[in-house]
Amino acid sequence: MKRKKMTCEIARNICIVQALAKLGHFPKRESEKEAWFLSPIRQETQASFKVDKTLNRWYDHGVGKGGNCIDLVCLTCSCSVKEALKILQNNNCSFSFQQQPILESKKAGITINKIKPITHPALIKYLLSRKIPLKIARLYCKEIRYIFKDKTYFAVGLKNQTEGWELRNKYYKNSISPKDITHIKNKDKLKNKSIRLILTEGMFDLLSILTYYPELRNDKTIDFLVLNSTTFADKAMELLNDYDTIELYLDNDKTGKRITQKFLEFSKNCTDKSGLYRNNKDINEWLVSKKEYPFE
Repeated sequence: MKRKKMTCEIARNICIVQALAKLGHFPKRESEKEAWFLSPIRQETQASFKVDKTLNRWYDHGVGKGGNCIDLVCLTCSCSVKEALKILQNNNCSFSFQQQPILESKKAGITINKIKPITHPALIKYLLSRKIPLKIARLYCKEIRYIFKDKTYFAVGLKNQTEGWELRNKYYKNSISPKDITHIKNKDKLKNKSIRLILTEGMFDLLSILTYYPELRNDKTIDFLVLNSTTFADKAMELLNDYDTIELYLDNDKTGKRITQKFLEFSKNCTDKSGLYRNNKDINEWLVSKKEYPFE
């Protein structure tokens, strides 16, 4: 029997409390009208993630964000509404999209059993589907194999500043905590040398830039900073004063534009580069849309 297509209306009505339970998240305290959880999208010791049972809406007081089930998937997976609906459709409305590794590894029972250069054919095929050559991905990413609930998973991983990982494969986007920015430092220590910072929202934005601009790969005067989540914008600002030039390659959605403007107001050294992909959500979508593929 053909499954009913997932729509925004159906997705918005998915019970958030039941969905969280399927992911192993249970209320720390609960009443008839509301439930309070430890946040499933970040680490905390006191429950500040509220679900209003009557409205079927959530609100994370720690990051000041909330919404419905679609919004939760978009935030957790850093994806668009269209992608969120696919995730919900493919997982039979439980949105069991491998979100569990966001929790602290020991508590969640996650074991990383191998970190190695990317070699798995499925991951290589996935990278190529996003027009990222393997040699580019290998510059800063690894193949991560980990075990969760006696099952082995593999993904392309980008390490962050606090030993956590951003993970991507064809089927899902997730993280192994702690979640944090990724700051790649290649600074040339020569005095009077202008230092550039290229700032992106996600790992595939970084990989797309390195693919399209091959001259950047070996330029030791350039550092890279990947937010991994727009919630880390304020943390990133603490680093901007170290650079003469900051190039912003953030998403062309509402949140990306808001964060871009925030950076522009913070430092006169910031330049918005999103005009390159003005008709696309992000630079990787723009790269994939290009018919020609002259990149090496």
